[in-house]
Amino acid sequence: MRKTLRLVSRAWKFVLLFLLLLLTFSYAMFQGGFVSWFLFYSFLPFSIYCLALSFYPLSEIEITRILPQKDYNAGEKLTVTIQFKRLKGFPLFYLIVEDDLPETIKNGRHSGAARIVLFPSVKKQFFYEYTMDELPRGEHVFRTMVLKAGDPLGLFEKEKTAKAEGKIVVYPAFTEFLYRPFESQYDQGLTASRERVQRDTTMAVGVRDYQPGDRFSWINWKATAKRNVIMTKEFEQRKSHDVFIMMDCVPDQRFEGVVSFTASLVRAVLKRGAQIGMLTVSNERVSFPIRGGEHQLQQLFLHLAKVEGNSVIPLEKVLETDRFFTQQSVSFMLVTAKLTKPLVEKAGILGSHKGSVTLFLIKSQMEMLTAQERALMAAANARGVRVLMVQEGNFAAVFSEVGAR
Repeated sequence: MRKTLRLVSRAWKFVLLFLLLLLTFSYAMFQGGFVSWFLFYSFLPFSIYCLALSFYPLSEIEITRILPQKDYNAGEKLTVTIQFKRLKGFPLFYLIVEDDLPETIKNGRHSGAARIVLFPSVKKQFFYEYTMDELPRGEHVFRTMVLKAGDPLGLFEKEKTAKAEGKIVVYPAFTEFLYRPFESQYDQGLTASRERVQRDTTMAVGVRDYQPGDRFSWINWKATAKRNVIMTKEFEQRKSHDVFIMMDCVPDQRFEGVVSFTASLVRAVLKRGAQIGMLTVSNERVSFPIRGGEHQLQQLFLHLAKVEGNSVIPLEKVLETDRFFTQQSVSFMLVTAKLTKPLVEKAGILGSHKGSVTLFLIKSQMEMLTAQERALMAAANARGVRVLMVQEGNFAAVFSEVGAR
C-alpha cells in the first residue's frame, strides 16, 4: 500500500512539473517580450534539475562511521565522525543527514547535532561530526542513518536509509579506593585487615585444573603431562578472603549508583589480590564463579555495562531461592538501594550458615538514613550482618572509615 502511494505521489509530481513548465512556456508564447521569456528560461534549469534528481540514486553514497575507540567509561565524551563518499559529482542542493541513534543512548546530552543539513554541491567526499558530552552506561549499537535530498522548488525529495554500523561499550564509572577485608565485628565497631590477600606458596596440598588468573609458576608439569590437561598446584591458604557480590537489580533511581559502587568494589577486591564472584538477577540470572585476575575483571565490567535495573525479584527473594550460597564459605557482600526487614532477615540466615555478610546501602549525595533504616541497621547488627551506608560520590569513605576504627 505504501509503495503504491509513493508511486502515485511521484507520478503526480512529474505531472505537476510538466504543467508548470507548460504554463510558463505558454505564457512566454502568448505574452511575448523579455520578461515572459526570461521567466520561462529561468524556470527551465530548475525543472531539468528536478528531473535529474528524481533519477539520481542516493544509494551510491557510501557512508562510514568513524568511532575513535570502542570502550568508554560512563560520563566520558564521544565524538562521532561521519564520512561520505560517492562516485558521481552530481550537484546536490542540500542533504539532510539524521543519525538513527540507539534507544540506549537517545537520552544522552549532545553538544553537536545528530541531525544536520549539509550543502555538498558537487563534492565527491565530505564529512561532519557531532559530540555526545556524557555517555550513559551500556552497550550502544549504531546501525543506520537517514539521508534526504531535494530540489530548490521542494517538488522532489528523496529519502534513503543507509547502513552505518558501529558499536561501543560504556563501562560503569568507578572510584579507586583501597579494599580492606573485614575480619570481625565487636561491640566497639568493625575492624579490617590490612594484610594483602595471598596464598602460602611454600606448601602445595594438591593439584587442580588451571583457572584464568593462575600464575605460570604454579603449573604442575608432571601432573599436566600425565593427564594431558594443564594442572596447577593447590596451595594452603593462610586465610580465605574470597568475596561473592550480589547486586540488587530492582528499579530504583539510585540504580546507577548501585552499579558504579559494585564496579568500584570489584576493581578494588581484585586489585587487592583476592578472588571474587558475582550474581545478578535482572532480565536473566547471571552468575560468575569466584576467580581472580584481569580476565575476571573484564568479564565482570562487561556484564555491569549491560545489566539493567528492571528485576521483578527483590534481593531477599534471590537470597531465599538461590542455593549457590550454601556451597562455600566466603565473604558475602550485598549491594542495594533499599533496606527492608525481609532483606535483613534473609541476610542474617545466610550469614549464620556460610561466611560473613556485609550489606552496602547506596544513598544519593547528601541523603541521610531514615529512622526506619537506622532501626533496621541495629536489627541487622544483632543478627551479625554489617550494614554500611554508601553515598554516591564518596565511595572511598566506606573502607577508609572502617579501617581507621
